[in-house]
Amino acid sequence: MEQRPLSGGKLRNARYDRRAQRLEIVFADHSVRVYQGVPDEVWQRLIAAPNAGVYFEDRIADEYPNAPGSSGTQAQARARLDDLFGGKPD
Repeated sequence: MEQRPLSGGKLRNARYDRRAQRLEIVFADHSVRVYQGVPDEVWQRLIAAPNAGVYFEDRIADEYPNAPGSSGTQAQARARLDDLFGGKPD
């Protein structure tokens, strides 16, 4: 799962699973929403957008099925960081 920080509006970061076409958006209030069926092209445009908040509102928020998500456990968070930064140091 790829994770990126986002700028603009109420967004803080996002995680995307290409195989599952699953997008998780983390908001400034630390809430999480999970969007299903999001194509890779939409993910690429979101992370490249000058203002991700505007792109999200225009192209994602009401376009894809979504549900509240979970920020996960500490172990899951650690695994995501390890994936992002290349694993645990030796």
